[in-house]
Amino acid sequence: MRWLLVVLALAITAPASSEERSVFRDPEDGEFDASEWLLDKKGFLPVPIIVTEPAIGYGAGAALLWFRESLGERQARGRLSPPDIFGGVLAATENGTTLAGALGMVTFAAEQWRWRGFVGRPDVNLDFYGENTKVGYNLEGWATTQQLLRRIGESDNWLGVRWNYIDFDARFDSSQPQPLVRGEREITSSGLGVFLEHDSRDNFFTASRGWKGLLEGMFYSPDLGGDGSYQMYRAQAFGYVPLTRALILGGRFDSRAARGEVPFYQLPFIEMRGIPFFRYQAEEVALIETELRWNFTARWALVGFLGTGKAGDETPSTWGAGIRRLMARRLGIYMGLDIARGPEETAIYIQAGSAWR
Repeated sequence: MRWLLVVLALAITAPASSEERSVFRDPEDGEFDASEWLLDKKGFLPVPIIVTEPAIGYGAGAALLWFRESLGERQARGRLSPPDIFGGVLAATENGTTLAGALGMVTFAAEQWRWRGFVGRPDVNLDFYGENTKVGYNLEGWATTQQLLRRIGESDNWLGVRWNYIDFDARFDSSQPQPLVRGEREITSSGLGVFLEHDSRDNFFTASRGWKGLLEGMFYSPDLGGDGSYQMYRAQAFGYVPLTRALILGGRFDSRAARGEVPFYQLPFIEMRGIPFFRYQAEEVALIETELRWNFTARWALVGFLGTGKAGDETPSTWGAGIRRLMARRLGIYMGLDIARGPEETAIYIQAGSAWR
């Protein structure tokens, strides 16, 4: 829900005239609240982007989004689902990484079908971690992902197909010894996949009960327009259980595997707060993470979390804490800040909704 983060950021900083002040006040407690503004907003919307990923450094950007209908109109249909959005995005970070792209997400046919798509040109600076080595590299090129999902009956289960196309040029820092990596430095990848998705969370922004899960297989082949033949598999689930009205316990499991001629930059990696993207990679990776949220007032909550993962022979662990504020009561949206400590560094993350997406 990263689009939500930027919408909330705009809501917080949006100028309000005397007539508009009531839009950002909750009639129940008189506190600042963005529910009415978010429920009614549609049309074109320029929004800021804040980047806090330690693998590429802090950064910022902007997006221009077009909302076909508001969240309130979606909610009136009886089942709250993401609004239809189309837009473009530009972003850059302190280590020279840039991204330009376009995105879209649409729910149609009486909430039975969903399409999600993205096409962009990233220019990303990362670090490759080999055996006792760390070498900087750059990825530049085009990438797109397109998904089509079909609801199974009236259930919370979705059956989907996905097409990924990646045309990247990988260049390592020439001032350092060149690492031995699998795959060519210039490779085009094209793959089709099928996945089963379940989502029974009570709120897709900040849930208090229910769970979301995914089973997926992606198959890359020259027959689909790529250069190599390989497969990617993933099984993940995260869920929430209310221990009391104020304490919410969450748990997460994520397992990924790769087979065949996988480019080094597509190897599975551990994705967890406190660990930079692509830091720990292997043909098979897995992680478990738990989180406890304490809603100590009607508007404020504290979060504590810890997790561990396995990538090859490495088993990194992380822990941390965060604070949240209920920014949109009618939508159940919390926003806040997490500080996470990993094996090598401490990282800060801005969160809107759940940290698990």
